[in-house]
Amino acid sequence: MSDAAPRLKGLVEQMLGTPLPVRIRAWDGSQAGPPGAPALVVRNRRALRRLLWKPGELGLARAWVAGDLEVEGDLYTALGLMAGFLWERGEDARTVAQALRDPEVRAAVRGLLRMAGPALPPAPPREEVRRRGHLHTRRSDKRAISHHYDVGNDFYELVLGPSMVYSCAYWEAPEAEGGTLEDAQRDKLELVARKLALKPGQRLLDVGCGWGSMAIHAAREHGVSVVGITLSQEQAIYARKRVADEGLTDRVEIRVQDYRDVADGPYDAISSIGMAEHVGAERYLKYAEHLYALLKPGGRLLNHQIARRPQRDESAYNVDEFIDAYVFPDGELAPVGTTVTQLERAGFEVRDVESIREHYALTLRSWVRRLEEDWERAVRLTSPGRARVWRLYMAASALSFERNRIGVNQVLAVRTPEPGASGMPLRARTWNVA
Repeated sequence: MSDAAPRLKGLVEQMLGTPLPVRIRAWDGSQAGPPGAPALVVRNRRALRRLLWKPGELGLARAWVAGDLEVEGDLYTALGLMAGFLWERGEDARTVAQALRDPEVRAAVRGLLRMAGPALPPAPPREEVRRRGHLHTRRSDKRAISHHYDVGNDFYELVLGPSMVYSCAYWEAPEAEGGTLEDAQRDKLELVARKLALKPGQRLLDVGCGWGSMAIHAAREHGVSVVGITLSQEQAIYARKRVADEGLTDRVEIRVQDYRDVADGPYDAISSIGMAEHVGAERYLKYAEHLYALLKPGGRLLNHQIARRPQRDESAYNVDEFIDAYVFPDGELAPVGTTVTQLERAGFEVRDVESIREHYALTLRSWVRRLEEDWERAVRLTSPGRARVWRLYMAASALSFERNRIGVNQVLAVRTPEPGASGMPLRARTWNVA
C-alpha cells in the first residue's frame, strides 16, 4: 500500500500545528498536499531519520545536501512557503520542547519513528564543516575561508561570470529589463572607487580581495597602487594571473595574508567588500581599529557588509545553522547600527551609509540562474552535494534580501584629522553611477 506521503503529511501537521503549504511526494510514489503547490520530494526513509535525529534547519539541510530531499517545482516558491511555515512564524511559535509536552505531538513523533525505521543517525554529508578549536584565530579563519572559497576557480567562474566578483552588484536595471551582471558588477566597483575618491598615485588596501577584481579596476581605471589580501591560496593564484594578464604587476600586489598582519601603512584608502562578515563580533572592534591605524589622516574606508535585523534581545542571536555548517563557517552578521558604532568607537567618522539590499537579491538570482543553466558542469567541477549547497544558499538568501530579513550596506568612513577637516565634498552623493 502506497500511503507514506499522506501519513507523513498528517504527522508533520500534527507536530507543527498548522497545515502544510507544500505537497509531499514520498519514496513509495504516494503524494499528498495542496494541488499545484511545489512538492517536497522525500526520496527515502533516511531523510526522516536525519530530521528525527536533528530536528529543524540543520536536519533539513543535511537531507537536502545528501540528496535525500528534493524540491519539485519552482525552488523560490517552495522556499517562500517553507520559510513562512517553519522559520517566520514569529516569536510566539512553539519550541520543540514545548510541543513535545503535547501527548498528540509525542504520538506523532512515535509515528515518524516507526516510518523512519530503526537505525543509527545517518552520518552528515562530507560537505559539512567539522568543528575544531577556537573561533576567529588566524588558523581557524584561514580554514573557514578555505572551506568556502577554495571550492575551485572554475566553479566560481561558472556562477559569477567574467567579472569574478562575489559580492552584491549595483544594478541600473534588472536582467529582465536588459541589465547584465557584468555591467552591474563593474558599476559596483566604480561606485566603491568613487566613494573612496581614488586618484592616480594613491595607495589602496583591498581587504579580502577575492579574485582581484576591485584591485584590477582601481589600478586600471584610477591609476592607484593596490595591495590586495586574501586567505585563499586559490584566489591569490587566480588574481595574480589576472593582474599579469592586465599588465598591472607594477601597480597591484596580491598577498596571502591575514588582515591582522598588514603593517605597511599608511594607505590613502581601504576597501573591505564582503569580508567583514568573517571577522566575528568579539574581534570586530580590533578589526576596525587596525584598519584605522593603517589609514593616513583624511583617508577613507569603504566597508561593504551584509547586515541582519536587530533583535530585542541581542544575546539571543544564533548563527544560521545551515550557513554555519555548509557555507560560511564562523561567519556572523550584525545590525548595521552595531557596525557603525564599532567603526566610530575605533575612531572613524562615518559619513555615509547606503543600503543596497534589493541589489543583492537581483545578484543572487542571477547567480542561481547561471548555476541552474549549467548544472551538470557545476556538479562535475565540485560535487553533487556542494552544488546543492550553493543552489539552496543563494536562492534562500535572495528571498531573505527581498523580504528584508537581511540587508547589505556600504558604510563610508573617514579617519578625520584632529582639526576636523574630513575632505568630503559638501554634496557627497555625486559618486552614484549614472
